[in-house]
Amino acid sequence: MTPITTRSVCNLCEAICGLQVTVDAGKVTDIRGDRDDPLSRGHICPKATALTDLHLDPDRLRTPLRKTADGGWEDISWKAAATLVADKIVSTQEKYGRDGVAVYTGNPNVHSLGFVTHGVPFLGALGTRNMFSATSADQLPIQLTAHLMYGHQLQIPIPDLDHTDHLLIIGANPVVSNGSMMTAPDFRNRMRELRRRGGRLVVIDPRRTETAAIADEHHYVRPGTDAALLLAVLHVLVHEAGVDDKRIAHLPLAGLDELEAACRSTTPEWAAPLTGVDAEDIRSIATDFAAAERAVAYGRMGVSTQQFGTLCQWAIQAINAVTGNLDRVGGALLTDPEIDLVARKLSGRGHFDKWRSRVRDLPEFGGELPVSTLADEISTPGERQIKTLITVAGNPVSSSPGGSGLDEALAGLDFMVSIDFYVNETTRHADLILPPTMIFERDHYDLIFHQLAVHNSARFSPAVVEKSAGAKHDWEIFRDLTSAIARRRATSHGRGINALRRRAAGMPAQVKSRARSRATPRTLLALLLRTGPGKLTLSALLRSPSGVDLGPLRPGLRGKLVAKSGAVQLAPPLLLADLDRLHTDLVSIADGQLLLIGRRHLRSNNSWMNNSPRLSKGQARHHLLMHPKDLAGCGLSTGDRAVLRSRAGSVTVTVAETDDIMPGVVSLPHGFGQRRSGVRLAVAGQVDAPSANDVTDPMHLDTVSGNAVLNGVPVTVSPS
Repeated sequence: MTPITTRSVCNLCEAICGLQVTVDAGKVTDIRGDRDDPLSRGHICPKATALTDLHLDPDRLRTPLRKTADGGWEDISWKAAATLVADKIVSTQEKYGRDGVAVYTGNPNVHSLGFVTHGVPFLGALGTRNMFSATSADQLPIQLTAHLMYGHQLQIPIPDLDHTDHLLIIGANPVVSNGSMMTAPDFRNRMRELRRRGGRLVVIDPRRTETAAIADEHHYVRPGTDAALLLAVLHVLVHEAGVDDKRIAHLPLAGLDELEAACRSTTPEWAAPLTGVDAEDIRSIATDFAAAERAVAYGRMGVSTQQFGTLCQWAIQAINAVTGNLDRVGGALLTDPEIDLVARKLSGRGHFDKWRSRVRDLPEFGGELPVSTLADEISTPGERQIKTLITVAGNPVSSSPGGSGLDEALAGLDFMVSIDFYVNETTRHADLILPPTMIFERDHYDLIFHQLAVHNSARFSPAVVEKSAGAKHDWEIFRDLTSAIARRRATSHGRGINALRRRAAGMPAQVKSRARSRATPRTLLALLLRTGPGKLTLSALLRSPSGVDLGPLRPGLRGKLVAKSGAVQLAPPLLLADLDRLHTDLVSIADGQLLLIGRRHLRSNNSWMNNSPRLSKGQARHHLLMHPKDLAGCGLSTGDRAVLRSRAGSVTVTVAETDDIMPGVVSLPHGFGQRRSGVRLAVAGQVDAPSANDVTDPMHLDTVSGNAVLNGVPVTVSPS
């Protein structure tokens, strides 16, 4: 057969890069960047080429597996698997209530059209309040801030990278991530274009990251103190430089007086000893930002996953607003996706603290509880205790705080089912694993990350290879489970007159739900396009396989803002109240205490893809990085084995010296830990790589949002 080259997409991260994929005899043989893609412009990273490894990986599961009595695995039919899941879910909820079943969803779900169209309705129909996801170990402070300031959890202004003159980045590394909650493929080239315009890149980070290395200016900051730095910047902008009324005249702002009062005492002199950034440097950061005609501030994981993550994200939004760079070309702008999840009310606004977790009394956001308390909810007896767990494309044992504790808790479940195509640190506990197809075997349209992209575009990517015989797409798995649970519930409710009345009353909703579950994602996508305000149809997208250019980001916040007040809320009471905690608790982050931060590698993808030969080759990347002064102070040298210990636990690590990290800070990458028994995936030379989350503390949270604290963790390092 003649090899065929077609267009597709990489859905491993938020960059959603366009691909040219060559298929020969049903196998993917070559992957390159698609130069005609209007968003990624030909850019790809090493992970995209490793999709070939994923496609051909012999360890990738393709048929359902059931755990045997001796802890092994055996094949089971899809029909029998769906029946077993339905029996366990319904019987658990009948015995323990709806909350006896819990759900955990991982990041890959938002990269799947089938999950958005079929998985979300399936999980919602379970009726449980014990919903957990990677959100609360990741971007929850951003979504909560958007909810409080703009009225919707997805109404997030995006940096207009292609037109800004001054980019301030704090706690983010987009050279590696290609953006996060900011879909920005080819970030490095976008920064070259920034410089050609005469612009500047300023980075604030405890480590000289790959992004800091290309910056015009880099400032080290003590982990966990970023909120103090940002509030000091706000103080300079508001109380020293002064707010320019003409610059903000286009913005519907509420709470400016309250914001000014909140940052009156947060001077650079107050922040300097806390943050490790000189007062004059803080003033320079602020005044340079204010002087730029078009500037934008952006912060991500480093400032989200810390004890004041929500205050950090609020301060970043406020900096953009008070300088007039919100809703301004080159500043922070709302996107115009072809399928606008906010404008079309396809995604909920989000709600906060409608209920709380059973054990630790933590607030929900958008129907989800903080993942830091998942182990507690499983292991603590009592009403609403979790007895059955469903995980979907997630590995919380490696990616959530207190991984070892969660690992132990999972062993005590009555039943666990995982929708995943690997046996990993989490799914090894499952009684049943249901593997979906991978990206090249299914259709894709990115509903989420077009909403967060730095340039407006639309692209539909049909499957490029046939799925293997007997395989199922994720949406087919959700469809079959939905039907099986409905049948099991109907049988359980009996045939009495009251049961028949209940069924008759709910019949219209049931018919609608069944029709939706039986439609394919492609059919539902075509319907969304056809009924939307735009002019694109699915046929038009199929005629433009590289995607359709919808133009640059543009102002229009007044017409898009969904806040009920009609104004951007600069001073949400919930966040103002948290300032007392900031002033009280920041003094505990003192000199002499080692603080742990994470780091991300271009050749890994959170807690998976570490088994790809082409990604794992080369120099080991799992070492604990330490400044020479700290290394010597601990009596260690590069290559030594050491014990990294926190209040939550300890791991044995290999240390490495670097000048690219702030003294008093150590760095261990996220996502490793393939060393627990029963896990089939281990990279040669990295089998001893520890999981950073075995030493992160599930009791240590951003108390406003409930987000996990993964950066600024107090630790000690000693010889092994």
